[in-house]
Amino acid sequence: MAIFENLTIEKGMYNPNGYGLTKTLEKLDPSENYKGTSLEGLDAFQRQLKRFDIKVSGAGSDCVEKFFQTSSSAALFPEYVSRAVRQGMEQADVLKDIIATTTRIDGMDYRSIASVPTDSEKELQIVQEGAVIPETAVRTQENLVQLKKRGRMLVSSYEALRFQRLDLFTVTLKQIGSYIARSQMKDAISVIISGDGNSNPAPTIASGSNTLTYADLVSLWSSLNPYQLNTVIASTDMVSAMLGMSQMQDSTAGNSFHSTGKMVTPLGANLIHVPSMDSGKIIGLDKNYALEMVIAGDVTTEYDKLIDRQLERAAITCIAGFAKIFKDAAKVMTVSGSGE
Repeated sequence: MAIFENLTIEKGMYNPNGYGLTKTLEKLDPSENYKGTSLEGLDAFQRQLKRFDIKVSGAGSDCVEKFFQTSSSAALFPEYVSRAVRQGMEQADVLKDIIATTTRIDGMDYRSIASVPTDSEKELQIVQEGAVIPETAVRTQENLVQLKKRGRMLVSSYEALRFQRLDLFTVTLKQIGSYIARSQMKDAISVIISGDGNSNPAPTIASGSNTLTYADLVSLWSSLNPYQLNTVIASTDMVSAMLGMSQMQDSTAGNSFHSTGKMVTPLGANLIHVPSMDSGKIIGLDKNYALEMVIAGDVTTEYDKLIDRQLERAAITCIAGFAKIFKDAAKVMTVSGSGE
């Protein structure tokens, strides 16, 4: 008999030495042992769902009460909740399009590093024989990265949800994840514009007129040199202004927008629409060098409340922050006639 069929699942498995339930189960029941079997491709948590015959998706998904048939299956419920929230975060997440690197930490204190090269240091000069090789200084930032806890309180009763299909409940949990992802995007934009507390706000460029023009975009593009303008983040009014430019109305751009809904810019950068941004602002950045995301742990669900009290009230949270890497890898353009 396979190991996964004999495991006793309990809430104490959620937080031994910072491990989550899945990692704890993987230590007890490694997925590598199932290569070449019908269970290959499932992780330890998914094998437990199969063990208890719990279907969480599709037209034939089970009801919420299926999790609470035994104490072991009930202990799986918080992990299901966390996974559904993570799915919602991933589906709504555009952070991946602006983040250069992601750092995961176990504590709450993190100090990033920075390098502030001069214009001459950005160009590698010829080094004559016997001459000193130019240096690039990398230092630890003076201030810690500010981490913020984002989340929602899941409030319900077991009686209200017990007969609801898990497929429908998953949609609700995904929406919580999308809320968290949008809040984190707002935090990231704030750090890009104002800095991370280490005197590194993004340089600001004023528009040449009261309305956004193609020349403004070209100015933004040229100002990032030697970095590459590969990502543009814009408020709703600025996205509308860009889509209304004559350069955006040629046959190629029009066909792409009307057939796929994917927005393109005249400069070929990835255009990201952020409704929460202040009107009249455009951020141009090189996503490969501008921003670091710092995550403390994973999506956390109050597992003891979900197991012992069968819902009622349980917090779902995620702790993350952002740090600037190269200050000049992002520039902010303001358009004064936007109605601010």
